[in-house]
Amino acid sequence: MTLLPSEAEALFRERAKQKIMVFDGGYGTSIQKYGLTEADYRGDLDLEKDQKGNNDLLCLTRPDVVKAIHTAYLDAGADMIETNTFSGTRIAMADYGCEHLVRDLNIAAAKLAREACDEAEAKDGVKRFVAGSIGPTNKTLSISPQVNDPAFREIDFDTLKAQYREQCDALIEGGVDFLLVETCFDTLNAKAAGMAAREAEAAAGRAVPLMLSFTITDMSGRNLSGHTIVAFWYSLRHLKPLTIGVNCAFGADKLRPYLAELSKVADALILAYPNAGLPNELGQYDELPEKTAELIRVWTQEGLVNMVGGCCGTTPAHIAAIAKALVGAPPRKIPDLPVVTRLAGLEPMHIAA
Repeated sequence: MTLLPSEAEALFRERAKQKIMVFDGGYGTSIQKYGLTEADYRGDLDLEKDQKGNNDLLCLTRPDVVKAIHTAYLDAGADMIETNTFSGTRIAMADYGCEHLVRDLNIAAAKLAREACDEAEAKDGVKRFVAGSIGPTNKTLSISPQVNDPAFREIDFDTLKAQYREQCDALIEGGVDFLLVETCFDTLNAKAAGMAAREAEAAAGRAVPLMLSFTITDMSGRNLSGHTIVAFWYSLRHLKPLTIGVNCAFGADKLRPYLAELSKVADALILAYPNAGLPNELGQYDELPEKTAELIRVWTQEGLVNMVGGCCGTTPAHIAAIAKALVGAPPRKIPDLPVVTRLAGLEPMHIAA
């Protein structure tokens, strides 16, 4: 079944031609500032395990907190916010004994984000977008967790895809515009999530564009499954994502060379959202908003991005500073690539007719 482009996608692409768009920032950092207790996380739910730290569950038990964070990012200048569902799969919720709540919390999360966007739009008439956040889970399809048994896997492809599918279905039912598969440390996991997203889109009968975000695990520039950001793109470009990019891992300065590589070969919009630098010895992020914005401004001067935001350690203040730094900056132009691009050296290779 061929689905026509969604209205949200058309509006998104049109705005992306006019400006570098603004994404939101970290949720864990903002939630921590509320000083919530275990009782806040648990609410009235009858759950056996301790729930403190189960941030996704707050969509059901403290929706006021989640919506307030969404609103703060929108007020800071975000064109798009993501749902508070980074761990919203059955496999991730198993740590808290909340597998049975996966559908409910994803639907609730999508509705909260949509409500916040609708309220922002009512104030100024400007459309805001909701991306359904789909995290990488705590399992990997590519690597054995048992050093003495390299062939062992904790989960198989079909099982993981089914769990992603459950989340995608619920996010779409809740009303998201896009599905964002983020912090991809394992390319095969990302393939499972992307396949689930496409199946969910078809089942819903409406176009729900896919967004993909790679994460680097060390200074080699590769993810945990050993792929570079360019290899990641070529492994997943058949999914025809609306955006491709990178998030987490490092601050904006260290992500710049990888964005430079990706920008040459990706015929999709680029979304990037770095951490607020690297954590200090206490695990805290202390890069100031103005510094993050200054580093991101370098990206814009080099024409590397179409949308930017923040990940770990970033706050509404960071997003406000980034939005200010982006004013007047031209968006990256999607390259007009030849039919085939040689991977080695990224040089065009033309095929004779």
